Amino acid sequence: MEIPAYQSLFINGEWKEPKQYTPLYAPFDQTELTNIPSAGEEEVEAAIAAAVQAKSVMKQMPAHERSTILSNLAELLEINKDRAAEFIAREAAKPITTAKGEVARTIQTYKFASQAANQLYGEKLPMDAAPGGENRVGFTTREPLGVIGAITPFNFPMNLVAHKVGPAIATGNTIVLKPASQTPLSAYFLAELLEEAGLPPGVLNIITGSGRVIGDKIVKDDRVSMITFTGSPEVGKQIRSRAGLKKTTLELGSNSAVIIDEETDLDKVVPRCVQGAFAFQGQVCISLQRIYVHENGFRSFVDKFVEETKKLKTGGPLDEETNVSAMISPNDAERALSWIREAEQSGANVETGAAKEGNVVLPTVLTGVKRNQKVSCEEVFAPIVMINSVSSVEEAIGEVNDSRYGLQAGIYTNDIQKAMSASEKLEVGGVLINDFPTFRVDHMPYGGVKESGTGREGIKYAVEEMTELKLTVINNNF
Repeated sequence: MEIPAYQSLFINGEWKEPKQYTPLYAPFDQTELTNIPSAGEEEVEAAIAAAVQAKSVMKQMPAHERSTILSNLAELLEINKDRAAEFIAREAAKPITTAKGEVARTIQTYKFASQAANQLYGEKLPMDAAPGGENRVGFTTREPLGVIGAITPFNFPMNLVAHKVGPAIATGNTIVLKPASQTPLSAYFLAELLEEAGLPPGVLNIITGSGRVIGDKIVKDDRVSMITFTGSPEVGKQIRSRAGLKKTTLELGSNSAVIIDEETDLDKVVPRCVQGAFAFQGQVCISLQRIYVHENGFRSFVDKFVEETKKLKTGGPLDEETNVSAMISPNDAERALSWIREAEQSGANVETGAAKEGNVVLPTVLTGVKRNQKVSCEEVFAPIVMINSVSSVEEAIGEVNDSRYGLQAGIYTNDIQKAMSASEKLEVGGVLINDFPTFRVDHMPYGGVKESGTGREGIKYAVEEMTELKLTVINNNF
């Protein structure tokens, strides 16, 4: 697949040449893929102005037309799914089979968004439930907010964009999108497809460049009504402090955990947990990072987990056999190794891994990790998992909750009472019973508590975030 040597900004339905470019390198071998626009304040201003101008077009567009545009997009993605997957694999070093899975999910996400466009229901209120409400009719409607500022990360460059763009279009909003600097090709490809799908000019505007320049301008501009951001807690806090009265949906970090109760069938559980820990090199917000195993099965679990981990194949992202490829950058690979060394120096045991080949960090399993080590208490975002022994589910719940994060957690148990207790006591946005915390389908509510963020994604829930509830009351006594 040929990638043009230079990319352009997408503003007001036109491809605009920027004043500056930045080279984009492939994470796996550091070859130059293309040159990406580095937008300045002038280009950001043009993108916001275009989105503002297109607001009236989208607000007046019938629901069925918005639905059709999204349905057309899903069909075009299906036709171009192999090309889309290759974009992801090359710019993110996501193994091609995993990239194909992301494209399949993205298609489903836009299908959900297409359905949601036709289901923006309000409700009739019983005004006479209160004295003075007699002979009045009250009803609610949902209206678009206006301009949505969307800032997306590198790890799901197509599907996490879909979780922002899809519901925004469904609800009649316009969008200014800043994709991650390392993975803009998927977003630009989306713009091409949406043009073909019939999206009016100005509804989607894509700008790349410095997060400090672009993000700051989008967050502070009063014409932008909402910020939807996926990224680090540190940046999320800055956004919330600068956004004023804008709505914000913040999908932030995690150090997701799973509890393995005694008498769990380890042969069923281990392959699933290995998948959750090492899919896309662990660079997933709900990647399985911490495993707490009942002491009666601890050593057996570790041995089986290590054996399964050693079956994973490392290599180039375009190789269909590759399970684990390069980290998103050389600096991230070095950071991951430094965190492993730090844990080792504090007494942790390396069961496998703890090395790298080029920019590929080998899948690493640690045991005996202290809770204050970065590989436990921070978001590792690398192919590293720690496995610790616990004496009970109650102890494990305490270990899981001893975290500044709270996105998703899982528990494997044959005891329904322990499962329900975990569901109640785990301080997370989602509890997975007899599954790993890395599970997500695209219509479920997705979001966290504590420093894992605010608000929920999942199309139905994003639709609620991206609309304003309006009340109308008709006085029939007049």
